[in-house]
Amino acid sequence: MGIQLTAIHWVYLVFIVFILALLIRRRDTTMICVTGILALGLLATATLSGSVSGIFNSFVYATKELLGTIMIISIIVAMSRILIITGINETMVSPLTRFLRTPAMAYWGIGLIMMVTSFFFWPSPAVALVGAVLLPVAVRVGLPALGAAMAMNLFGHGIALSGDYIIQGAPKLTADAAGLPVSSVMQASIPLVIVMGVVTTVTAFWMMRRDQKNGTWRDGLVTAQGTAGPLSAAGTGDDGQVIMSAGLRKALAIAIPLLFLLDVIAMFMLHLQGGDATALVGGTAVLILIVITLLAHRGQGRGLEKITAYLIEGFIFGFKVFGPVIPIAAFFYLGDSAFTELFGQVLPDGSHGIVNDLGVALADHVPLNGAVGAVTLTVIGAITGLDGSGFSGISLAGSIAGLFAAAIHSGAATLTALGQVAAIWVGGGTLIPWALIPAAAICGVSPFELARRNLKPVLLGLAAMTLTAMLLV
Repeated sequence: MGIQLTAIHWVYLVFIVFILALLIRRRDTTMICVTGILALGLLATATLSGSVSGIFNSFVYATKELLGTIMIISIIVAMSRILIITGINETMVSPLTRFLRTPAMAYWGIGLIMMVTSFFFWPSPAVALVGAVLLPVAVRVGLPALGAAMAMNLFGHGIALSGDYIIQGAPKLTADAAGLPVSSVMQASIPLVIVMGVVTTVTAFWMMRRDQKNGTWRDGLVTAQGTAGPLSAAGTGDDGQVIMSAGLRKALAIAIPLLFLLDVIAMFMLHLQGGDATALVGGTAVLILIVITLLAHRGQGRGLEKITAYLIEGFIFGFKVFGPVIPIAAFFYLGDSAFTELFGQVLPDGSHGIVNDLGVALADHVPLNGAVGAVTLTVIGAITGLDGSGFSGISLAGSIAGLFAAAIHSGAATLTALGQVAAIWVGGGTLIPWALIPAAAICGVSPFELARRNLKPVLLGLAAMTLTAMLLV
């Protein structure tokens, strides 16, 4: 199963180390990412024009991949603007304040609701549904927007997506690659997901409370006006507060959650997942934006123009948030299929992409026993998750788990589940900045700051989960 590593692989690995070092040091990574793309392009094409063109083409590729997320975030923010200006959001969330009365209750409440919703519909649409409704409540009772983003992120993109017990997309991919029944991988993943989830969420909460008491907490807010995120009342231009009758405001406050509830029912009945589910939420948000804007501005006769104005405001915020993310995403996408699409088939025969080749090479150079197997599967899962897609490398993790299990004659399901959970926690949306954008943008915080807040809890969780796997293998 050996893969010949070329200069392209080693250069890519060196730039990964540089980028991670810069992220940890809270420095901007755009220049180093562009330099990395240029270097890979030179090695692949051996021409200056081809490598320079590769910079732009990689940006276009990354934008295409991220466009769905940009759209849903922009539309939800645009809809939230009119809800805030009319005061509908106040009316809509007021009943929830009796349940989320403290920062701790808000953190765990948002997290658990996000986890349950994500089990059924995956985290991306769940972020839009949960964040738009519960974030104002959480902020009001004292939970920072960054804390709310951490809760949604760790419980949704971490716990729910890594286990994926309802939709079962992740365990099927890993189980098929390892030649195991899906049920065995799911069963083996339960203790790993529990250990990973408990250690990570408890550590993140403890660190947040500690830093708040010490005065070292950074909010990481991203706004043009320096206010508390996209769901605040900032950026209203000349609107201010739009007067709406209490009866109409209450009726709309009831209707909006019901419409999103109908979306949830439709997702379940029509088996809508991933992008299809997100599209349904986004389309509903656009219709809500149009109807409420026309009602709110009917007296001024400016409803048609205001619809466009709110959409523009949402798009400005969406692209403002994604601006620093596109260069780093462009570099890491080259680790997967983007490299062949942009530069042609220049990797060795049998290659499955730069990142997967590095994972296979690592597996080929470590001794085969249970303890080393557990560490290796965690590392391989984490490496394959560096492209920001937790699912891209889990088939590789499954196949390598099968190799280790055959060598040590035990632990196939546990090792397979370990690689799956590690890959999704890293790449599915808790550590890679552009994969963090749904939760970060809804809460109006920097995805880079959110990634930094998640780093220590997730690394500690990975270590605890790996130790657990060693005992189970």
